[in-house]
Amino acid sequence: MGVIDTGHQQFESADRDLWVTAGETRLTTAGGGGFENSLYNSRTVASEMESHEDVQHAIPMAFQTIYVGTEPTADFETFVGAGVSGGGPSVQVTEGERFSGDTYYANGSYDGERTNEILLDEETAATLDVDIGDTLYVGGTLSAARDTEVTVVGFSPTFERMLGTSTVVMPLSELHEATGETRTEPATFITITLADGADAETVQADLELSHPEYQIQTNQEQLESVLQEQALVLAAGAALVVLAIGAGVALTFNLLALVVYQQREAVAALTAQGVSSSLLIGSIIGQGLAIGFAGGLLGVVLTTPAVELLNQIAAAVVGFDGLVQTSSDILLGGFAIALVVGTIAAIVAGWRLSRTKPLDIL
Repeated sequence: MGVIDTGHQQFESADRDLWVTAGETRLTTAGGGGFENSLYNSRTVASEMESHEDVQHAIPMAFQTIYVGTEPTADFETFVGAGVSGGGPSVQVTEGERFSGDTYYANGSYDGERTNEILLDEETAATLDVDIGDTLYVGGTLSAARDTEVTVVGFSPTFERMLGTSTVVMPLSELHEATGETRTEPATFITITLADGADAETVQADLELSHPEYQIQTNQEQLESVLQEQALVLAAGAALVVLAIGAGVALTFNLLALVVYQQREAVAALTAQGVSSSLLIGSIIGQGLAIGFAGGLLGVVLTTPAVELLNQIAAAVVGFDGLVQTSSDILLGGFAIALVVGTIAAIVAGWRLSRTKPLDIL
């Protein structure tokens, strides 16, 4: 639930309407995470799509592992470099300034004036111990990084939230130059923002007709595409839920069976003295209900701190906050399961005991 909800939040915060890819959007672990760049000649494709009357912005974005260092002679670290062509709501800046443009592209000649500007998320800035106005060295290779000096002009959480990992953001042309990909101009995807009042499905159909070689998806479809790549992980999570409930049921039945077994002589003696079986079974059910109530209450109390702890671990591992989520319905459901399982286990154990002759036990 947390993974799917986080995905919805990321796409909503991205403020896009359509996503264009050259196939499946595949995750990669290179440099700590990101996506593969498989949409080539992205500038040309984006320009063609932006000519549609209902398309306000079509922005190619690329994610590539790059080296970043504070000194040309110091050790370099790898980060996910995000390249954006500028225009529209492509990058949110929380402190400092936006890029002054993507002038180096120069209509495809890549000989315009370089901005030598870079945006960082605050976690990356803290890791590198830099602030706005400081100098960094970046590149797709160590030799290129030592020769490429850039200035931090602002802080942006946009792609850290999207990818769940530390990122540095550059103008797309300068990222392509740094990674030696100016000829093919690859992008991970092209994001499309529609004009006010435009219908996303109508524009999607139009663009699919004019560009059948590309996959054009809405936010929901794009999220489903990404999640399909992680189907095994989601299936494993679902299996853990089933196993947890199954193990809890088995343990509870065993516990009640053991409790009743230890009381078998006392129950047999009471039965021999004329105490009705229904009363004895009722007392056993009461024990099961008490055990279910205590276990369910303990589970509810421990769930909140457990969720907080797991979220801290998940944030440290994958970079996303709030992946583990709960709600009052889940807590009530878990508590109800504990009561029901405890009661049923007691009924079964009591019924089995009632079928045993007192004299056999005594």
